[in-house]
Amino acid sequence: GRQQRGSGGGFNLNWDGSWDVASSRDAGGWSAEFRIPFSTLRYRAGTRQDWGFNVLRRVRRVNEESFWSPIPREFDLYRVSEAGTLVGLEPPVRRSAQVTPYLLGSTARNYAVSDPNFNENWEFGGDAKIQVTQGLTLDLTYNTDFAQVEVDEVQTNLTRFSISFPEKRPFFLENAGMFSVGGRGSDLFFSRRIGISPNGTQVPIQGGGRLSGKLAGTNLGLLHIRTEGVVGAQSGQAYTVARVARELKNRSSVGGIFLQRDGVDLTNDYNRTYGADAQLGLGSAWTLNALAARTETPDLDGKDHIIHLSGSYSTRSLGFNGHFREVGDDFNPEVGFSPRAGFRDYRIMWQSYLRPESFLGLREIRPHARYTTIRDLETGFEETSMLHLDSQFEWDAGHFLSTALNWNREGLEEPFEISEGVVVPPGTYDGWEIAPHVYTNPAAPVAFDTRLDWGAFLSGTRRSHQAFISFRHGSAFSTALRLEYNDINLAQGDFVTRLAGLRMGYFFTPQIYLQSLVQYNDQADNWSANVRFAWLGTAGTGLFVVYNHADGVDALSGPINRSLTLKYSRQFTAWGW
Repeated sequence: GRQQRGSGGGFNLNWDGSWDVASSRDAGGWSAEFRIPFSTLRYRAGTRQDWGFNVLRRVRRVNEESFWSPIPREFDLYRVSEAGTLVGLEPPVRRSAQVTPYLLGSTARNYAVSDPNFNENWEFGGDAKIQVTQGLTLDLTYNTDFAQVEVDEVQTNLTRFSISFPEKRPFFLENAGMFSVGGRGSDLFFSRRIGISPNGTQVPIQGGGRLSGKLAGTNLGLLHIRTEGVVGAQSGQAYTVARVARELKNRSSVGGIFLQRDGVDLTNDYNRTYGADAQLGLGSAWTLNALAARTETPDLDGKDHIIHLSGSYSTRSLGFNGHFREVGDDFNPEVGFSPRAGFRDYRIMWQSYLRPESFLGLREIRPHARYTTIRDLETGFEETSMLHLDSQFEWDAGHFLSTALNWNREGLEEPFEISEGVVVPPGTYDGWEIAPHVYTNPAAPVAFDTRLDWGAFLSGTRRSHQAFISFRHGSAFSTALRLEYNDINLAQGDFVTRLAGLRMGYFFTPQIYLQSLVQYNDQADNWSANVRFAWLGTAGTGLFVVYNHADGVDALSGPINRSLTLKYSRQFTAWGW
């Protein structure tokens, strides 16, 4: 794909700092004015500075993009080396500290236990942000709470491996890119390991701190968090992450990372990860990446390493990338996310970018092909392979069409129970499937997105349908319906999975809103509702009322849990100098 990053970091949609915005519409059109305090930004000391800067405005009505500083078409906004320059800035040389306390009251009942009563609970805690230098920030947290954060969207898993969910908790979102090492499928640091047990149970966070930012051109990150023990879920833990990365010229960088999990209640209960990574930019088109890491776990003394090499080439009309990854049998990053071990992974991809002058309103056509194969590290057994052939069509109006054709191969060395009572025996299974994907302009008042996966699947076939429909009325009301249906027919048995999610939101004002997410998942045998009312102040603080409700799918399953939470938080500037 197209290069989007410089030497480090990326785009984080979920992060939120302290800022204000107001928009207006007049005879000259629509405009918006943003006010971002210098205390929200990180910058070096000095009275006169030049800053790299760029702004993108996307007019969804005509699918038009405008940049303050034009960049080559093959790059996105996140290619910071192509940004413009603000010259002669004189940012204030000062330090500050913000304190954000909270008070929370809740009542909840877990129907899985014998207690028939709702249990009341009162909590207090908070966060503090201290600007140590112009570029370094110390974040402290005590009795950390995320009651106001939206619940995860449910997923259907038809694979042999665990799946990940995105991080939404505010404390872990700021400077998240600084701690990101390894990439998708082999992340050395996955923040959802902290405060969430392996079985998904919420684990109370006692507190901790994070020092992050830049010092003398070097990115620094240090995180330490302690969690309580929860009976039947997880013992008390202490997590430490240390990251250093030096940015070099032309999108290049070199860095290292150390991660540790210590069981505070048990002896000889720990896990450590050591890693080093580098990125080398060659000219404007080539980027090379390398990662080497190993883990240390009691009772695991085999091959506990990962080696990951990748390269990409991107121009206005052509893209190419490939990678090699080797993961040892005992590679075990317990503070990261690596769902499989003991394999070698090879991938190569080619993509072309074609822009017709004037043809059916098309903006760009992207034919591409990708081949991936994953082999057992010791025996060379072919575990997973895929040949992906596709052409993507993007219209000026914002519509999109993908015409994917996939050849898949899955090799099972052990029986795989994909559904209750349906066990696929060891063997090699392959075949073709079609996977068309189409969506309309997502900014339109009514938008539609659908994908099909029809064809061979393990010892039989599958017919999978995914659909997403959204509706927006003005700036106040929006709703979206997500549906997923999987009809699986295997030699060992047939089964169907269904998933649905209904999201609704109403904004009384930009600071006062009511949002809900109702979900149904028959694979997990439950349906749930998450309703959130918020009256926001600054930087994501304010008054929150949250109701959670979960029931089994059928009448025999009965209720699972109920909870009602009231939370108030407020940010104070403790001092500034």
